[in-house]
Amino acid sequence: MNELDYEKFYDKVGKTNGWDFSQMKCKTEEETWDFYQDVTKELKKSDVLLDIGTGGGESLLEIASSAMMLIGIDLSHSMVDTAQKNVLNSPYENAAFFQMNADNIQFPNQFFNVISCRHSPFSTSEVARVLKENGTFFTQQVSEHDKYNLMEKFGRGTIHKKDGELKNRYLNELKEIGFSEVKAYEYNVAEYYETEDDLIFLLTHTPIIPNFGKDKEDFKLLKQFIEENQTKKGIVTNSKRFKIVARK
Repeated sequence: MNELDYEKFYDKVGKTNGWDFSQMKCKTEEETWDFYQDVTKELKKSDVLLDIGTGGGESLLEIASSAMMLIGIDLSHSMVDTAQKNVLNSPYENAAFFQMNADNIQFPNQFFNVISCRHSPFSTSEVARVLKENGTFFTQQVSEHDKYNLMEKFGRGTIHKKDGELKNRYLNELKEIGFSEVKAYEYNVAEYYETEDDLIFLLTHTPIIPNFGKDKEDFKLLKQFIEENQTKKGIVTNSKRFKIVARK
């Protein structure tokens, strides 16, 4: 998905649900991590945090009490509009949201103590530029073989990409640009969707299966997928993520 496609897709999502997946019933029974709670462990009350690809800002607002100031940026106008409405309806006055390209972060050099980026593209050079010395960068990304059985059924998505390619690219870029300590973590766990509607919600609000629903054949394939992957716990697929923690 190129930058223009990304903006169009997430503008559409922002107008319909603001990236709020709280209504979707999905669970895992294996150990994972809580990305933003991991970020808070690094934060001090005096810190300024940047969140790249902040979406509707819901996750950032949940940790607003952990820092002096939190700034969220997103490429999508609709997402930022949603985030700005969410902050007005929250009890916090220390969070602000801006429409901004992660390849051109419009803040001064060494402005942020901590930078987070969850499921969004980022520029390694821009992260290094705006992060203070001794600052920490956290990112969590979706691995290429996330939702592997779904992509296998539909024959499209990132199934044809080498798993681990994105992780290795980011690791190499962060090391080459001068981060002193770079560590990677990953998990691959079973994920269960309670109903067909929950799975449809996922597929129509994420680019896992590109252009899902535009062809009537997609719903025939989805029905087959559900029949093949229905369990007592729900409709099973996999959730595969990697996390990188880099200290400058």
